[in-house]
Amino acid sequence: MAQQKKLENDLAGIAAEKAKLEAQLAALAAREKVAREAALDAGRGFLLAALERVKIPSMDRVEAKALATAVTSLGASEALRRLAKEG
Repeated sequence: MAQQKKLENDLAGIAAEKAKLEAQLAALAAREKVAREAALDAGRGFLLAALERVKIPSMDRVEAKALATAVTSLGASEALRRLAKEG
């Protein structure tokens, strides 16, 4: 009988610890999501500052979106390499 009681108490302790760890894991996942989103947009300030310093020929909305999409999908270095190769 004492063995059964000890096992039940141990299971309750395990369940409590598991719930605590799951809460910590959820909080960690939320922090990771925020950090990943910030990393995806980390270059925006530099790009906008650079754009303020140069003259940009006219372009339509589709061209501007395509340029932004290229930088997003290829990364700045690869987009620049391909633009330099074309020019």
